[in-house]
Amino acid sequence: MSSGNDVAENMASAEFLIRKAAAGGAQMVMTPEMTTLIERGRAALLAKIYFEENDPSLPVFQALAEELDIWLVIGSMAVKVTGNSQDKIANRCYVISPEGHIAARYDKIHMFDVDLPGGESYRESQAYSAGERAVLAKTPWGPVGLTICYDVRFPDLYRKLAQAGATMLTVPAAFTEVTGQAHWHILLRSRAIENGAFIFAPAQTGSHVSARGDSRKTYGHSLIVDPWGNIIDDGGCDVGVTLAQIDQSLVEKARSRIPSLRHDRPFKLGDT
Repeated sequence: MSSGNDVAENMASAEFLIRKAAAGGAQMVMTPEMTTLIERGRAALLAKIYFEENDPSLPVFQALAEELDIWLVIGSMAVKVTGNSQDKIANRCYVISPEGHIAARYDKIHMFDVDLPGGESYRESQAYSAGERAVLAKTPWGPVGLTICYDVRFPDLYRKLAQAGATMLTVPAAFTEVTGQAHWHILLRSRAIENGAFIFAPAQTGSHVSARGDSRKTYGHSLIVDPWGNIIDDGGCDVGVTLAQIDQSLVEKARSRIPSLRHDRPFKLGDT
């Protein structure tokens, strides 16, 4: 996707692409981080989002999953949550069953607070409330470990999810163009190899203009990676749908060849 600051336009784009994926035979469809809105500035963001129980987007996605008889993973949406003194925002992933029920929620744990070359600066923690819980979603194909974007730089999260049973790991993202060019493919392949798990990484792409007129660029390249680290498909830089058939036997094959998930050992950090 290439979401912008107009929720209605983003919803129309998301519905079109979800329907296209389902028409192509997809039984599980995943969208990127910030599917319904990419906006800069806390005030502008808060003016366009809701508490979960009042969000008009969720019922649309739930009805769509039920109509199309698919599992639908909304990579994330911004939703209001109650803070200590004022409302803050959760960057929240939703897993929706073919019955239209919310089967799992995950709030992004790691906040993207960085200064990039070229003057780009991000301070997610100023607006967002960090999640505190790793989440496994139960599906007919096995447990799915949920993560979002910047989480990919924290391999321990993925290891814990894999050791808890996850055979598939999701990384919906709005990766910046700069960091994407440098690290996107390498990080995702690494998380797949380390854990002997499939990686599904639907991504935002292109330029995203905020209400105040500034813009940011995302890298695109939605990826599906197998448990041995092979890229099954790369969505490139264009908006569209990436489809793949998944052979779950590859998980056991990879984990039996390199059984590192069973080989963790305690250690102490010494001096020299």
